[in-house]
Amino acid sequence: MSKKIDAKIPESTLSEKWTKYRSTVPLVNPANKRSIEIIVVGTGLAGASAAATLAELGYKVKAFCFQDSPRRAHSIAAQGGINAAKNYQNDGDSVYRLFYDTIKGGDYRAREANVHRLAEVSGNIIDQCVAQGVPFAREYGGLLSNRSFGGTQVQRTFYAAGQTGQQLLLGAYSGLERQIGIGTVTMYNRHEMLEVVMIDGKARGIIARNLITGELERHFGHAVLLCTGGYGNVFYLSTNAMGSNVTAAWKAHKQGAYFGNPCFTQIHPTCIPVSGDHQSKLTLMSESLRNDGRIWVPKKKDDTRPANAIPEDERDYYLERRYPAFGNLVPRDIASRAAKERCDAGYGVGTSKMAVYLDYASAIDRYGKIEANKKGLHNASKEEIIVMGKAVVKEKYGNLFDMYKQITGEDPYEVPMRIYPAVHYTMGGLWVDYNLMTSVPGLYALGEANFSDHGANRLGASALMQGLADGYFVIPYTIGAYLSGEIRTKAIPTDHPAFVEAENAVKERINKLLTIKGKQSPESFHKRLGKIMWDKCGMARNEQGLKEAIEEIRALKKEFWSDLRVMGDADEFNPELDKAGRVADFIELGELMCIDALNRNESCGGHFREEYQTEEGEAMRDDENYMYVAAWEYEGDSKWTLNKEPLIYENIKIAQRSYK
Repeated sequence: MSKKIDAKIPESTLSEKWTKYRSTVPLVNPANKRSIEIIVVGTGLAGASAAATLAELGYKVKAFCFQDSPRRAHSIAAQGGINAAKNYQNDGDSVYRLFYDTIKGGDYRAREANVHRLAEVSGNIIDQCVAQGVPFAREYGGLLSNRSFGGTQVQRTFYAAGQTGQQLLLGAYSGLERQIGIGTVTMYNRHEMLEVVMIDGKARGIIARNLITGELERHFGHAVLLCTGGYGNVFYLSTNAMGSNVTAAWKAHKQGAYFGNPCFTQIHPTCIPVSGDHQSKLTLMSESLRNDGRIWVPKKKDDTRPANAIPEDERDYYLERRYPAFGNLVPRDIASRAAKERCDAGYGVGTSKMAVYLDYASAIDRYGKIEANKKGLHNASKEEIIVMGKAVVKEKYGNLFDMYKQITGEDPYEVPMRIYPAVHYTMGGLWVDYNLMTSVPGLYALGEANFSDHGANRLGASALMQGLADGYFVIPYTIGAYLSGEIRTKAIPTDHPAFVEAENAVKERINKLLTIKGKQSPESFHKRLGKIMWDKCGMARNEQGLKEAIEEIRALKKEFWSDLRVMGDADEFNPELDKAGRVADFIELGELMCIDALNRNESCGGHFREEYQTEEGEAMRDDENYMYVAAWEYEGDSKWTLNKEPLIYENIKIAQRSYK
């Protein structure tokens, strides 16, 4: 039986909702904040910014990360930039345009109120980060520089070379470290959350495992914030950090938190192609490279000539041909499918034929001519122009070009890069209401761990925006709505029966993993799961494949629990045990993802069901039957109930997406 879901969206016009909400939401006075404890799990952009801000407000915060330092969070891997509607370029940007681009880019499957709030606070994020010393790129006159990203026709992406995520995280980390230094945040590095503790229907703490000693610890909190990132590693090969996992979110799901739109995963079009079975992760080449690079394949099938030997008129710049209005800057889902279509049709390049070219020759030439004109060199030779052009490209994208050369052995200044789509970001995640609270009272999800702002496809440079918006500018207000009713709740001692029971459940599970004593490693199961997911629930899905995948995953799960071998013991540093627990959760999640994809009989954004496409091969939505958030409720082993949150659009005209 489907439950009616209340997203707690405030009344008022769209542009007034957030302003009015902030002015009327219940508050906790400073003296009371000092006696309220908040647990923050994960210290990437969302977690570090939330922990620092809440501690600055006066709350007592405990922060947990499984890395040796918050600086290791996967947020550092974001390269290209962060969006904000500041209109520095004077090219027509506005809060409304950022809101509209995000809703349209997500193929009309995101919640209006959340997305508008995100667009509203985007400018504040840039001001906050500049004040922290984040070294954003600047124009000659000193103004912050902007570049273009997919799905937009304005330049609104702020960046710090090709390492924007790292620089933003260092800013948030400095704020977090300040609070650790003054004692308002207690930091637990090398700790992994393995259970949510529930008391009287509310989240009241966590069980965490010290990954160095293996010791289980109980921690109380009046509220628990999950800021643990996405679940892209369910596919085994992805651009995510090797440690990125779904465990914290999955434990919350099994305790009653709905999982929203699990099948909405994002494939990034510009990754270094798979080179063989030996690989355990993939490397992203920033979307910012599509800003100046041109994507093409040979016009002739199975063309084996080197890229530079193929003349201009024998090249198919297929994105520019198919989508003239946006060209190489179409959204990620569209660029990814277009690359797959060309490769499947026999036009792929490289030894695997599963790649396309990303070419910087024309950008080098264009920038070189601009530099020559600046210097008054009106008769500069082609060689001089190329040298000057390369210098400009090096300044803008140098570390990305260096990374590509290091991995492939090819110099992208001389030959085009080879790229192919790969799993990157997950738009699905724990369902949250307007306050960022899950369906479990007192349990919140921030950043990529929640489902809320990107619909069926995330626009490039919006992940950093959402993580910091949630941590700096949303949760500090919205958490007051809940905690104002908790000021009389005293700290619950951790010898409470609920803590004992939760810890025993974790012990039992760990013991079960260690005592199977089978023959196969956690890694081998992860690899097999990833292949099922990529082949049957990846860039394209169909009914038959998804049904097969569900059966295959169930069989894999049975095999996992009967033939897994975990070396070592529970009471020691044991990465194999950590991995086994995470793979067990990925297997269960994979099944739900396939069920969700099978249930959604339409194509939208990154969810491409082959049965539902236009004559031109574009995604065909079914707004009449599927304009809702799929919020799955866990009912037991391989059993879920679907709850639906209808999506209502009052401020934009819904249309078939067109980037032509």
